[in-house]
Amino acid sequence: MRTVLADLRTLLVSTAALGLALFSAGGLAAQEDAALEPYVMLRSLQFVQDTVVAGDHSAAEMQRFMLSKIDQRLRSASLAVYDDPRNVDAALIYAMSGGNPETLEYLVGRDIAGNFDTRVADALRKYLAGKGTLIATSLGDMAKEYRDQRIGPYLALVSGNVTLPKDPKDALSFYDMARLSAPGTIVEEAALRRSVAIAADADMVDKGLAYARQYARRFVHSPYASQFADFFVQLVVEHYPQVSEEDLDGTLEFVDLDRRKEVFLRIARSAALKGVGELARLASAKAASLSGLENEPPEAMVTLYSGLANIPTPNVAAVADGLLAIPDDQLSPRDQALRRAARVVAEEVIRRPAGESLGQVEAVTIPVAPDAVTPSVSSENDLSGSAQAASIVPASSAVELDPEFKTFVETGRSKLSAVDDLLEEEGVRP
Repeated sequence: MRTVLADLRTLLVSTAALGLALFSAGGLAAQEDAALEPYVMLRSLQFVQDTVVAGDHSAAEMQRFMLSKIDQRLRSASLAVYDDPRNVDAALIYAMSGGNPETLEYLVGRDIAGNFDTRVADALRKYLAGKGTLIATSLGDMAKEYRDQRIGPYLALVSGNVTLPKDPKDALSFYDMARLSAPGTIVEEAALRRSVAIAADADMVDKGLAYARQYARRFVHSPYASQFADFFVQLVVEHYPQVSEEDLDGTLEFVDLDRRKEVFLRIARSAALKGVGELARLASAKAASLSGLENEPPEAMVTLYSGLANIPTPNVAAVADGLLAIPDDQLSPRDQALRRAARVVAEEVIRRPAGESLGQVEAVTIPVAPDAVTPSVSSENDLSGSAQAASIVPASSAVELDPEFKTFVETGRSKLSAVDDLLEEEGVRP
């Protein structure tokens, strides 16, 4: 069924491309009354954008092409074209969909007939100029006023973006308005993704899980799904065990196996670094089971993350051996550094105490190497605002550059100090 839908989307996108190519090629462009109306072209853009977040990444190039053609059409259209409110809305939606901000300035400057609502136009011009927080209240009022209009979902999404810095919970209400007004679209994808982030930060666990389940069912193949995974991992790790195993399985049950395994590995890594050992072991086991490795030695990352979680247990000697056995070529540079730090901690735990062990523990510096460059997500059509790609770890000589990494090492040192204190209390001397 998924294959059939993908083929249908590809056919429709190709048809739209052919139509626009013919339009740009010549004949129709010279005849104003025969040219495509801006609102017709916008519908094609919306279809392509919705196709992209549904998983057809091949449509991304078409999206850029259509934005360019709509920009040209909006600028070349006669003033009479904007007597049709649908074309006015098309221009406003184009501006909120990753279009050229200067085009809106150009159109408003030529609007002598008063076709554009100057309140909306001025608010969007400030928003596109990076001054949205200054007009957050008025923009929110306009989003409610236009709620049932064509531009309503887009205004609600923009209002959520500008409200977020001051009032995340109020921003959540605008995102709810946006997604409920435009189900199955790029607007809903952006609103749901941002809603998961807000819920994770605001400790709204039930809401966060509800948003995450909807996103996982609808948009897990979106090019922005990696951001969603970051927010979901944060929600799970920071609120375990309130987020239960059943919640995990229920959210990810419709996600394909490879992506589900990736999410579990990310949960395991984050949980291990934050000292949530039970969750790290649970997520590692689930990742291993999805690889078909229940009765075989688990793969490198599973061994690493479960090993981190098991360092404080009586099996620390076996953990140290397991960490030593992981081949370097099966780990990223960042995980290689993490493995080295984990081995230092594990070996210190099992090392027989010496005289100096009762004194100050010397700092351990683990050299790290930068990860391979993480592909960045283009934000030009991310309606939720600028996408922040995963940060790239810069080359350095000390672990302190990675806060989570530093926390893990310091936690290990505190455990070593506790062991030494216990030995001293028991009268153990070298």
